[in-house]
Amino acid sequence: MATINRRQFLRSVAAGASALTLAACGSGTTTEPTAVPTQPAAATTQPTVAPPTAMPQGAMGSTVEITYWGSFSGVLGEAEQATVEAFNSMQQDVKVNYQFQGNYEETAQKLTAAIQARQTPDVSLLSDVWWFSFYINGHLQPLDDLMAAEGVKREAYVDVLLNEGIRKNTVYWIPFARSTPLFYYNKNAWAEAGLEDRAPKTWDEFIEWAPKLNKEGRSAFAHPSAASYIAWLFQGVIWQFGGRYSDPDFTIRIHEEGGIRAGNFYRDTTQTYKWATTPKDVTQDFVTGLTASAMLSTAALAGVEKNAQFPVGTGFLPEGPAGFGCCTGGAGMAILAGLPAEKQRAAMKWIAFATGEEWTINWAQRTGYMPVRKAAVQSESMQKYFAERPNFRTAVEQLPKTRPQDSARVYVRGGDQIIGKGLERITVAGEDPAKVWMDVKKELEEAAAPTIELLKTVEG
Repeated sequence: MATINRRQFLRSVAAGASALTLAACGSGTTTEPTAVPTQPAAATTQPTVAPPTAMPQGAMGSTVEITYWGSFSGVLGEAEQATVEAFNSMQQDVKVNYQFQGNYEETAQKLTAAIQARQTPDVSLLSDVWWFSFYINGHLQPLDDLMAAEGVKREAYVDVLLNEGIRKNTVYWIPFARSTPLFYYNKNAWAEAGLEDRAPKTWDEFIEWAPKLNKEGRSAFAHPSAASYIAWLFQGVIWQFGGRYSDPDFTIRIHEEGGIRAGNFYRDTTQTYKWATTPKDVTQDFVTGLTASAMLSTAALAGVEKNAQFPVGTGFLPEGPAGFGCCTGGAGMAILAGLPAEKQRAAMKWIAFATGEEWTINWAQRTGYMPVRKAAVQSESMQKYFAERPNFRTAVEQLPKTRPQDSARVYVRGGDQIIGKGLERITVAGEDPAKVWMDVKKELEEAAAPTIELLKTVEG
């Protein structure tokens, strides 16, 4: 009989839990991304806004049905389905028909096709890197009047999260499943290595620690693939090394000195130090003990704590030579443009519930995503939960230190995967970051050109 090494054995044991493996940005699937959707055709008419009248219980007469497209499976999918069921059971005015569409990229591709076929859902979950593409093509409904009619106030949301969905002082994308990267570590591995029970404060400190964690059958650290959003995690790292992907005006900067320094660091972890691996599924390797640490989304927390074969610790991202750097991520909800007035109001009623104080607490405790309402963060229920499960507090405490992502990743169609594929060339193939980033710069500039032109038309 063929022999099986420890790594192969642990991976086979973890296969049953792979459905709970979470991608870095929080999409609950780990399938390879489908082809980047073609640019959706621009809307031919401007969205109309329903009259700003409130919708009290029973005021709509018969039940209005709306279709909601989601992107989560595993633990997150169960929590999303529970959200829909709770809403449907608590009132009779609106019935939400929930339809799972696959991961973030698959949802975006299907929505693009649905727009072209004029058969869109009423509400869709859209990731941080996709909502903008639909906005600039006129396919998202302005939400301020609908929010006012439903009694939803801007100031009720965590500012940094809501602001990312605002363009020209108008809300188009409301935060729902929002996250930041965290540093996850195996407490048993830390104790075995004689390390303090905390995340490293700096990457230099972790470079000192890593050889003590690295051993046969276990790496000290692991990097995800492009498909699992390595470009999202590297966003903070490039800031930590004094670089950036781009300026807000889409001037590409990834090839400059800070980007090269950050790229060299990533290459060194796999090629020189050899204490970092590049597995297909980082979360699975972490929970089975095949890697001692990783940067993962807050969205992974519930699944990781449930499936890890050891106590888990979390901390802020380590600092680099230029200090701290961390971004936000995840997804929000948007209403598709062109709906009848009653559907618009029904859609906002659903969003108000799903992102409301009570349910964002439930969602956060079930998943690890951050509460999106200020009152929820400060609530007695959430504070008690943080005290009982301190790992869930880490992201909330780190949030004030975050900054908006660079436009090259979140606003350039396909930018995330362009950068991610470049990072694979660096971490897996060991290519020179200076050369890789020049190639990536060219790709990003070509991909950004249509967005820049369209943005001039839309926003002036």
